[in-house]
Amino acid sequence: MAKELEYKAKEAFLDDDFALAVDYYSEAINLDPNNSLLFADRAQAHIKLQNFTEAVSDANKAIQLSPSLAKAYLRKGTACIKLEEYHTAKVALQTGASFAPDDSRFTKLIQDCDRYIAEETNDFASTLLPTTPAGNGSRLIDTSIETTKETERDSFVPQINEVATSRPKFRHEYYQRPEEVVVTIFAKGIPADNIVVDFGEQIMSVTIAVPGQEPYRYQQRLFGKIIPDRCRVVVLSTKVEIRLAKAEALNWTSLEYSKDVLPQKINTQTSQPERPTYPSSKPRTKDWDKLEALMKKEEKEERLDGDAALNKLFRDIYQNADEDMRRAMSKSFVRIHSMLTSQFISIIFRQLHLVSLFQAH
Repeated sequence: MAKELEYKAKEAFLDDDFALAVDYYSEAINLDPNNSLLFADRAQAHIKLQNFTEAVSDANKAIQLSPSLAKAYLRKGTACIKLEEYHTAKVALQTGASFAPDDSRFTKLIQDCDRYIAEETNDFASTLLPTTPAGNGSRLIDTSIETTKETERDSFVPQINEVATSRPKFRHEYYQRPEEVVVTIFAKGIPADNIVVDFGEQIMSVTIAVPGQEPYRYQQRLFGKIIPDRCRVVVLSTKVEIRLAKAEALNWTSLEYSKDVLPQKINTQTSQPERPTYPSSKPRTKDWDKLEALMKKEEKEERLDGDAALNKLFRDIYQNADEDMRRAMSKSFVRIHSMLTSQFISIIFRQLHLVSLFQAH
């Protein structure tokens, strides 16, 4: 059955129906998951569809199954060039060339990588994310298409295995610091030997082998470039931590690359020095509203005596009263005021009378 699906996939590929070829290859892989040729051929179909990230993932799987399979390295190198992963592409192509020294395609693509790496180095100061030079893009596509029909009809290895029951799904998240991005995959109880993580200049590929299930694969073109030699993988009992060393102090707005979002430099200065203040730099204007409010508060809290206190008491009550209350208060105020006045006059006369009696004696 896998052999028949592989044959249909090759026919679809030769008919330029690459999407159908991917489907047939996928069905064949489900039946024969250890066939490295199926992964290498599906990688080529992905390249035709410009699914370069998926092509690198399939090429890595083919290399894992057959480390000496030259065309798997060719597929990986071609896809990495399209992803602008020139250093990763060069390493893969050099390895593949060691297994196929007479294949001129490796030599040609390695030369292209050297040229792009040199151009990228020269343009690094003016661009954050270098792009493939426009003048050579179409020629690279032609190079990848040079695969002949004879090569595409490579012999197959008939290995019939049981269909994988299910594909595990693991939740993942990430956070970042100015110098690194930490990706956490919540895979519980996975031995370290079952986890393979590959790093490129701007790509991360994770493969987790789960007994009895189809391997879990997670691969992304990253938002920014990383330093592969400084990246680390920590396998814990409940999760896998992948620490990606940033090549530049950029703020990653997402884990995945997006051509519509430009990275921004991170301001590494934690605090700004305080500007010295001088007497001449102080504001010369006063806050009159604040001063007025303070005066009103002082007036309100001021303790008054005599008629002033009485008048203030009646004034406060009067302001909060209704019309009928105000009329009644007005009458009462006049009455009380007249009483206080008469009492005050009687007190004065009494004092005068006492003074007169004192003088008489």
